[in-house]
Amino acid sequence: MTDNRNTILAVILSGLILIGWQYFFNIPQMEKQRAAERAQQAELAKTKPPAKDGAASTTPTTAPAAPSTSQPATASTIVSRDAAIAASPRISIETPRLAGSIALKGARIDDLSLVQYRETVDPKSPAIVLYSPSGTAHPYYAEFGWVAASGSNAKVPDQSTQWRQDGSGNLTPDHPVKLKWDNGEGLTFTRTISVDDRYLFTVKDDVTNNGAAPVTLYPFALISRHGTPQVSGYYILHEGMVGYLGDQGLQEYTYKKIAEAKSVNFKITDGWLGITDKYWASALLPGTGAALQARFSSSTIGNTPTYQTDYLESAQTIAPGGTGSANARLFAGAKEAGVVGINFPLVGLGGYNKQLGLNHFDLLIDWGWFYFITKPMFLALDFFYHLVGNFGIAILLVTVLVKLLFFPLANKSYASMAKMKAIQPQLAALKERFPDDRMKQQQEMMEIYKKEKINPIAGCLPVALQIPVFFSLYKVLFVTIEMRHAPFFGWIKDLSAHDPTNLFNLFGLLSYDPTTIPLIGPHLALGLWPIIMGITMWFQMKLNPTPPDPTQKMIFDWMPLIFTFMLASFPAGLVIYWAWNNTLSVIQQSYIMRRNGVKVELFDNVKSTFGRSKKAT
Repeated sequence: MTDNRNTILAVILSGLILIGWQYFFNIPQMEKQRAAERAQQAELAKTKPPAKDGAASTTPTTAPAAPSTSQPATASTIVSRDAAIAASPRISIETPRLAGSIALKGARIDDLSLVQYRETVDPKSPAIVLYSPSGTAHPYYAEFGWVAASGSNAKVPDQSTQWRQDGSGNLTPDHPVKLKWDNGEGLTFTRTISVDDRYLFTVKDDVTNNGAAPVTLYPFALISRHGTPQVSGYYILHEGMVGYLGDQGLQEYTYKKIAEAKSVNFKITDGWLGITDKYWASALLPGTGAALQARFSSSTIGNTPTYQTDYLESAQTIAPGGTGSANARLFAGAKEAGVVGINFPLVGLGGYNKQLGLNHFDLLIDWGWFYFITKPMFLALDFFYHLVGNFGIAILLVTVLVKLLFFPLANKSYASMAKMKAIQPQLAALKERFPDDRMKQQQEMMEIYKKEKINPIAGCLPVALQIPVFFSLYKVLFVTIEMRHAPFFGWIKDLSAHDPTNLFNLFGLLSYDPTTIPLIGPHLALGLWPIIMGITMWFQMKLNPTPPDPTQKMIFDWMPLIFTFMLASFPAGLVIYWAWNNTLSVIQQSYIMRRNGVKVELFDNVKSTFGRSKKAT
């Protein structure tokens, strides 16, 4: 009885966690995300044709110390992304992972697509768009330059400056580009932009003073985003402003939080800062020794909220005939663990974090508070993926590895459970000897446990061990881009998404989506893999004798069905893991029970279940 109670407590605990997550976070966020997608599609459908003349520019502050904005674009002047790109001369960006262009007007990096990633699992779907120019529905770009000292009349380049290319050719990993601009007052600005074969831009700014007086300028860099982007809205994932700001450590501000704060300023050395989405990010990577005035900020242009992350370096005084220089770096791309880097003991996946000597750049990926579990889980999955070429198979192999890792503890637990079953007749005799004295029953029961060397709480250990593994795998499936659109076999084309099949439309035989039904729709998502998981859980429950207590029996009978519906909307990779783990648990527990001389009652219980059903019929 105590064994049953412990098992029930463990199952109920995990069930409550899953139920809470499902109904208070998962389903509401799914509905919110679907509504946002419908709204976005409606907005794109209403976008008007290109306006070649009079398209106003929506521009954020040109530098942290000198805010300057132009008139916002109204709904009637918003143009398509293609029209905005075609409106001014540009230099193309061509790398194995990036495609886009740099605008000669303003010298912004404001057109960028990630060619290796698509919007859907269809390889012919559009590439992911990261940056878009001003004048479009959702401008997003990076800008670099100089700010004149307070009281100075020095003319510096801004968003309307028309640069010229020195030389020719596109920006590629093998071919940097050089831009020039003369302010007509003795200052000549030169910008050299290079890019690697991944997601790193390097920007070198030089200014030559041909005038008669010294000039004081401050180098700056910024990333600006207009409009509040659609976010996943999950508590376990941060989206918004992010940075590791020297001694102040990791700083994260959601769009809502920075909109309320308006501006947050930092004085730092050895830091980086940017804006992150679930899978993509844009970050400024200044020199690790540079003293910075860094900032997260938010403002509004018309009715459009804008978000900006920027920094200002120390002033440079450029004497007549002298030259000042500033170096900046920009990460703009996918948050791949091997590219961003992983800081973990005994692991050599440095990426940019190690290559550039950055300060915890691996935290651009939101590993969460339990990173000490999440990172090893990811590393194990990634290791097996490179061996077998399929993340689904990697999940199965990692499950076996976890089982082997906890084999000694699980063995003790299952052995204790087997002994508990062996002493059931003695426990039943205690009830007959002391029918009205529960205190005496407990005392005698503890004596039996002590004599037989049984741990009465061992029954909940297997489930307790599974919970941290479950959530670490969920985190990896949810936040790592490596798992995005990762296929398994058959109908599972994306392990990070729920099983696309559905029992309630006969697995596609009926041409309608049951999840769109009002009120009950979110509860009508039940794919084939969740059903398989439920069956394996049912078999695991049937491995134990039928509880004599009717309440306990009812809980055990209904628990597999409840979990089946709860896990139906979870990532398919997680459901596959649970089903496989249940199968391995049944095999392991059956073996240990036989070894301890306890009868394995799995098939007897299954037969009795159907026998009772037939008799009842």
